[in-house]
Amino acid sequence: MDHENQSASGLEAEFQTLHEFVKAAKMRLNPMIWDYLIGATETETTVRRNRHALDQIALRPRVLRDVSHIDATWQALGHRLRLPLLLCPVGSLESMEAGGGRTVAEAASRFGVMTMQSSVSPLSLEQARAAANGAFAYQLYVRGDAAFVDDQLARAEAAGCDAFCLTVDTAHYSRRERDIAKRFAKPWRANVDETARRHQMALAWSDVARIKGRFKIPLILKGIATHEDARTAVEHGVDVVYVSNHGGRQLDHGRGALDILPEVFDAVSGKASVWVDGGISRGTDIVKAIALGADLVGIGRLYCYALAAAGAPGIVRMLEILEDEVHSALGLIGATSFKALDRSYLHLGAPPVTAPHVHSAFPLLNLDDEGYGGR
Repeated sequence: MDHENQSASGLEAEFQTLHEFVKAAKMRLNPMIWDYLIGATETETTVRRNRHALDQIALRPRVLRDVSHIDATWQALGHRLRLPLLLCPVGSLESMEAGGGRTVAEAASRFGVMTMQSSVSPLSLEQARAAANGAFAYQLYVRGDAAFVDDQLARAEAAGCDAFCLTVDTAHYSRRERDIAKRFAKPWRANVDETARRHQMALAWSDVARIKGRFKIPLILKGIATHEDARTAVEHGVDVVYVSNHGGRQLDHGRGALDILPEVFDAVSGKASVWVDGGISRGTDIVKAIALGADLVGIGRLYCYALAAAGAPGIVRMLEILEDEVHSALGLIGATSFKALDRSYLHLGAPPVTAPHVHSAFPLLNLDDEGYGGR
């Protein structure tokens, strides 16, 4: 299939539900890359808890309201977004589609959501920024000393990035047993030696203080998972506290991302923006996260499926379907916009009806062939 010459509208017949992207991605990806994409750490408990945290929130609909017009747009970092959505930084995107980060940035710009480029990419920071016409942030894994980090920040400012992100939950590489059991050696990690990795291990709050003292670009810390660290981030002047457990791919037996949000909101007290990712797979997931109070919601695996399935048009088509789900959810709970949401639309502690796993948001994966879904 020629992805570059196919419009998103041309994919309407092929992709009418989100789960169809999952199926197409599995068929088109190398099995090693597929397992890397869907896998998590050791027992894969944290990735399941991401879904459990989402599934135990039920929606409380309000009726007899005029919902003939729904506005799902949002503001973030001075940009008007079509949805309150971020395409999360993902390394090794080229293993899923040749254009990799450039393709993702182009798709995000075309649809109108934010993208964050991972430093684990053959694209330079400047090339990644040039590919994105909309809201854009750059994410760094620290592979050098303070001078290295400061150089990256200076380049981000010069390139006109909207924000700069440090990932802070990767002090040690996790044990992803799907990959280990298959002896999958990730080519994008081949040139990362122990010395370079130790710089990430040594990253400390003193580095955050130095960055905030020297640079004006908004700073995001991605991987905050406790009240204590959220409070410390605010004390250091961090602009965005990004709640994430790396999609369940770092610490095993962690908490689900949405379970973490309440204590982070308490610690931040409105002094910084709060973003979240972790298991977000449906329009209702976005509604739940924003109703809880999140300022932006990230997706990772979901857009990777669309990228693998059909390139940039696939991502745009996936976002169109996600937008349709959002409009339906907002209208059916009686809200005309995300700004109208608060926790009164949520019921916490509802019993999940599906055992959580990486694809439990897509129960119809088995509609045509049993055993699908990467379980």
